[in-house]
Amino acid sequence: RGFNNKFATNYATVNVDTLAQYEDGAVVDVELLLAEGVIKNAYDGLKVLGNGEITTKITVKAKKFSATAKAKIEAAGGKAEVI
Repeated sequence: RGFNNKFATNYATVNVDTLAQYEDGAVVDVELLLAEGVIKNAYDGLKVLGNGEITTKITVKAKKFSATAKAKIEAAGGKAEVI
């Protein structure tokens, strides 16, 4: 029932505090998160949200970042790469 947009983009979402478990220098992407069971399905890509804190210097590769997530990752010394 109702309207379902068949052209909508669905993202697998993960919060910054979930990414804090990885050690310095790690490269976190969709394949790694799927392999470790952090996300169940990749859908149309990964979106990183800014809930929580991060202190590790990691490189995150995702389709989208919220403004707060990008700021927190870069403030910790990491990189937020849009793929």
